[in-house]
Amino acid sequence: MSALIHAQSGPGGQAQARPEDVGHQRAAGTGEPDLWCTYAAVRTLAWLGRTDEADDAEATARYLRSRRNSDGGYAWSVGMPSDAWATFYCTQALTDLGRELPEPGGTARWLSGTWTQDGTGAAYAMTPGQAPDVWATHFSTRSSVRIPGGEVPDAAGLLKWLGALQRPDGGLSWSRGSQTCDVRACHYGAAAWYALNSVAPAEPPWDTEALIRWLREQQTAEGGFRFSPEADVPCMWATYRATAALDILGGAPARPVEPWIRGLRGASGAFVRWQGYEVEDVWASFCAVGALKAVGASTDGIADAVVARIGELRCAGGGYTYREPQHAADALSTAAAVLADGTDASASRTSADPRVAWLESCQLPNEGGLMYMPARGSEIRCTLWGLTAGAFADEEARQERRRIAEWLRGLQNPDGGFGFWEGRGSELLSTAAAVGVVRRLGATVPRLLDAAALRGFVTRCLVPGDDGSAALPGTEPTLRQGLQAQRIRHALGEGSPQALTALLDRHRVRGGGWANTGARLPDLLSTYEAVATADLYELPVDTAHLSRFTDRVHSDDGGTAWSPLAPGSGGPLADALGSLLRRRAAGTLRVLPDLVLS
Repeated sequence: MSALIHAQSGPGGQAQARPEDVGHQRAAGTGEPDLWCTYAAVRTLAWLGRTDEADDAEATARYLRSRRNSDGGYAWSVGMPSDAWATFYCTQALTDLGRELPEPGGTARWLSGTWTQDGTGAAYAMTPGQAPDVWATHFSTRSSVRIPGGEVPDAAGLLKWLGALQRPDGGLSWSRGSQTCDVRACHYGAAAWYALNSVAPAEPPWDTEALIRWLREQQTAEGGFRFSPEADVPCMWATYRATAALDILGGAPARPVEPWIRGLRGASGAFVRWQGYEVEDVWASFCAVGALKAVGASTDGIADAVVARIGELRCAGGGYTYREPQHAADALSTAAAVLADGTDASASRTSADPRVAWLESCQLPNEGGLMYMPARGSEIRCTLWGLTAGAFADEEARQERRRIAEWLRGLQNPDGGFGFWEGRGSELLSTAAAVGVVRRLGATVPRLLDAAALRGFVTRCLVPGDDGSAALPGTEPTLRQGLQAQRIRHALGEGSPQALTALLDRHRVRGGGWANTGARLPDLLSTYEAVATADLYELPVDTAHLSRFTDRVHSDDGGTAWSPLAPGSGGPLADALGSLLRRRAAGTLRVLPDLVLS
């Protein structure tokens, strides 16, 4: 169980703790490793020259290798599709641990499949078929020049694309057409150029003096950096990205930053992300060590404490999480536990539920959405699941709901869609989650979002001559993507019950449930989204057909499997979806909440 202090923005925008909340906001840790945390832990040990002190490093290496898919790329979790971010994290961490990469040629070929042009040059997308963004371009450029057999297909095209990211005020934005500058985008752009320059020397494609000036302007009087002028408080993440970018570009902070960094050491001697946040998590130490190295400061006095703290974050069986594994709760698992217990978000929640209070504590300074793990970064799916579980349902939470609305509006990409979080390329699942958040806020799409741009994105995902949709333009259609498109179109006032009925009929499995592809093997996610979408359109649901499926995936121990062929419980998320489906089939739940997962 965890006890996190809820940081709030106080006078002067400084995060402040609420001591009365200590011990109140509790949620169970899963004890499972997280890829982001594992990368940060291993990278920090490598920066400090201490990877030989990692306990059971081979178990961590096995965990990293287990994320490799047959297509050569790596995924965040087993069973998920490959993406550039996970590929970079896994391959870099394996390299830092001194392990050989399995079949690097296959990984290089997968990376080359994410290369794409967008009218301002050519760069990398997070997955094949997606639009390029600076997150993906940073990860894939660094991976491509490091992995044997990899190379950047068109260095000149990449430089042109990177150069087009600079905005008139000097900062770099996330992608073509984006007007938002951010120190993270600046760092990713600069680091991509630096990696490219190591194999194909070229001058930086920006007005470097203006870029350095914009970065220096993000340093606050306290000494730390903020993400952008719109951010609430300086944080360690922004400080690392800004100082590293300045170092790459030959610049330096406007004023001393080292005292601010060292001032964020906690009781263990490791670091917190900002003033008022009590947990000395893995990301804070990762960013602190990275920033100290970027400004040329010694890490001798902090290395022992950081290494010891990282050792406390290791999970049994390999890998790391952000804090002590028994306390490392996450928003999706916590919301799932609430939903599995029967909480109906349409009813007024009680603030006595500590899990809902913990979910609300995942809204922290700088970003209005709920974070997957506290202090990591607001994510659109977690915000939808948290709101559905009852977070901020009280009338008194108007300010927090307004922050979510403003954050969501800022997340919409120039192409009209949404990605998992700020700056990520658009895909249909996150776009459907955004529309779900709009519904949970009691708003409408035209009131909160650019409806015309949203309509344009969904239209491009439609498959000509088919009732279905693909995750990305030009990719294969599936049932879930088609359902997500129908829910988005419903929010635009353009839904077609006839098209939805045809889509459901095409993927209905005779023995119960719905299949994502074809009509032979049903699965939990597809069946859940099928019923939730039918409920949204107020179409009748064959509860006997639904019950046949839920009986097949319900295990003797009370859990739910992801499909009739999967063994036992699929974990808290599967158990939550299974519980909601059984209640819907039994008639104790009138409609299913609008949720998406993958």
